[in-house]
Amino acid sequence: MRIEQPGVGPTASELERKPVVLTLKAVHVSLGPAAQVEALRQITLSIQAGERVALVGPNGCGKSTLLRALHGLLPIASGERQVPRASRIAMLFQRPHMLRMSVRRNLQLGLWLSGVPWGQTRERAHQALARVDLLHLAERNGRALSGGQQQRVALARAWALQPDVWLLDEPTASLDPHAKRDVEALIADFSDEVPAPHRLPPTLVFASHNLGQVKRLASRVIYLEQGQLLADLPVNHFFNHAFLEAHCPQAHLFVKGETQ
Repeated sequence: MRIEQPGVGPTASELERKPVVLTLKAVHVSLGPAAQVEALRQITLSIQAGERVALVGPNGCGKSTLLRALHGLLPIASGERQVPRASRIAMLFQRPHMLRMSVRRNLQLGLWLSGVPWGQTRERAHQALARVDLLHLAERNGRALSGGQQQRVALARAWALQPDVWLLDEPTASLDPHAKRDVEALIADFSDEVPAPHRLPPTLVFASHNLGQVKRLASRVIYLEQGQLLADLPVNHFFNHAFLEAHCPQAHLFVKGETQ
């Protein structure tokens, strides 16, 4: 059962102002040998430009798989993935991978592999590191950085590509409280950036177990359980305990358990 609050959806004019950037229609994803594990079942959703969508649910519910399906990193067993516009999509993982080279070179290589001519990569890496306040670490070995610094480098690497859609998989889960605040502030800042002319506003889709973070960052919450989408609600309705208990008791039990 998928729960959506009637009367709170976008109007026709809002839909016109906020075009759809990602759509899944009745998507199934199977994993494992012989594809015997149904990781996602009958997932249908659309994400509009400028939305901040949080994916929540218990461990193993399909959050990471859904992010990868939205990105196109996983094959879809059935159903359809649509990217209605030529959107640039960036994905960040819980533990970013740093090569054994300088921070600047890590950024330059990422840009080059994404199609940026090598001659332009140095200046763009410089701008991106300045954007996350890590320019002073440009020549440091990427693997010598702290976890929080590495995640900020990963954000810089994504920001340098100027993505329309950010997909983040538990981006602060392994960080200490100070680093968590820094990374979360950057994510919020990037989400609020004013787009360049003829570009869409940034769209954020992130998986998180931190319900406080969900309240701070999300405008919409999707609740998953055993690979199924059970609730898709504006953030204020998702954290309205009486409404959630009446309409999606599984999500209510999850929120209650996580906040006690």
